[in-house]
Amino acid sequence: MGERVIFMGTPPFAVPALEAVAERYEVVGVVTQPDRPARRGRKLSSSAVKKAALRLGLRVLQPESLRRTEAVAQLRDLKPQVMAVAAFGQILRPEVLSIPPSGVINVHPSLLPKYRGASPIAGTLLAGEEETGVTIMLMDEGMDTGPILAQRTVEIDAEDTTGSLEETLATLGAELLVDTLPGWLDGAIEAQAQDNSKATYTRPVSKKDAVIDWELPAPDIWYRIRAFNPRPGARTYWKGNLLKILRARPERKRKGTEKPGEVVVLPSGVGVEAGQGVLLLEEVQLAGKRAMGAEEFVRGQREFVGSVLGA
Repeated sequence: MGERVIFMGTPPFAVPALEAVAERYEVVGVVTQPDRPARRGRKLSSSAVKKAALRLGLRVLQPESLRRTEAVAQLRDLKPQVMAVAAFGQILRPEVLSIPPSGVINVHPSLLPKYRGASPIAGTLLAGEEETGVTIMLMDEGMDTGPILAQRTVEIDAEDTTGSLEETLATLGAELLVDTLPGWLDGAIEAQAQDNSKATYTRPVSKKDAVIDWELPAPDIWYRIRAFNPRPGARTYWKGNLLKILRARPERKRKGTEKPGEVVVLPSGVGVEAGQGVLLLEEVQLAGKRAMGAEEFVRGQREFVGSVLGA
């Protein structure tokens, strides 16, 4: 099976990487976040990585914190040659980073040094980038600042959202990880320092970030709708009720002439005036209701056209 590996990860994004590593190496432990209460019913829910690890018959470790001496000792006792990390959810301290002789290798869903931090995929979409990719890096004590081992690029489609790119980059990252590990472990790959002058940072996305400002140009709102799909969902308010805008696109054939936030009829459907231009609505979801196409929504809500959306 080759070298001993500890894998660290938590959400669905990390599962393809775990599966790919487990096919080729001896995974002596899978470290993931502790079970947490689910949103409904408050029953404890396991992470996607834990479920995958158990399915693969792998040992699972769920320390509350890797700052604790006993947790670090437990990892050291497993004697890994290398650790592989994908969206684990905890900062790794020097005493953890120093455990494996070949270091700690991370799968990051952006083309570093751009979009370091907690929300690289959303950050990439918010910036209107036309391409993204994955980076395999050697972790250090900084926030995604370690030297780069490999990168792979992919184009961003106009229909892409954070959700769709997560799936694409999870698969791409898993492939690149297992393509990179042999060369790194054999000493055939030289790590390349990042150019910190080109670094950009992202922060965790909140529901407040996802509230649409209709004064913005229509393309900027479109970027936000895609960046916040599926979580937390770009949102506005209609008649005091939360309305999520799940899919939309800028209407390029019309210049905005009405009040920002006003719902108008377009030749191609129903739109909302923005600070510049107009946004064609494609899919929406009123609080407590199912998601539906914009035209179906309007047929059931006759007073929607002509109203003004906002806080």
